[in-house]
Amino acid sequence: MVRVKTNVARHRRVRRVMKRAKGFVQGRRKLYRQANETVERAEMYAYEHRRNRKRWFRRLWITRITAACRERGLSYSRFIDGLRKAKCELDRRILAELAVVDPAAFDGLVAMARKAVG
Repeated sequence: MVRVKTNVARHRRVRRVMKRAKGFVQGRRKLYRQANETVERAEMYAYEHRRNRKRWFRRLWITRITAACRERGLSYSRFIDGLRKAKCELDRRILAELAVVDPAAFDGLVAMARKAVG
């Protein structure tokens, strides 16, 4: 049977994990087994949260648009419906930005939505 030496491969693998474990505390940074488990878990959460971030931002944008619409006496759903009927193709990110940064422009959009809804 052939003797397999894993020196180089193992060192490369260990180095890769330990590099990713920088910033962890105590054994999670210094001991390979603990570092490996922690890095694996961290990568799992990172993967999941990259997907969740899109949901979280959409919720934030909708909350901001809702607040701005309510100040102007219109519900969020009627506002979005009005924009759709008026063929306005601004996404929620831009609408939320306008609501915060440029209230005058948002007033114009609300008026356009009101007119389209009827």
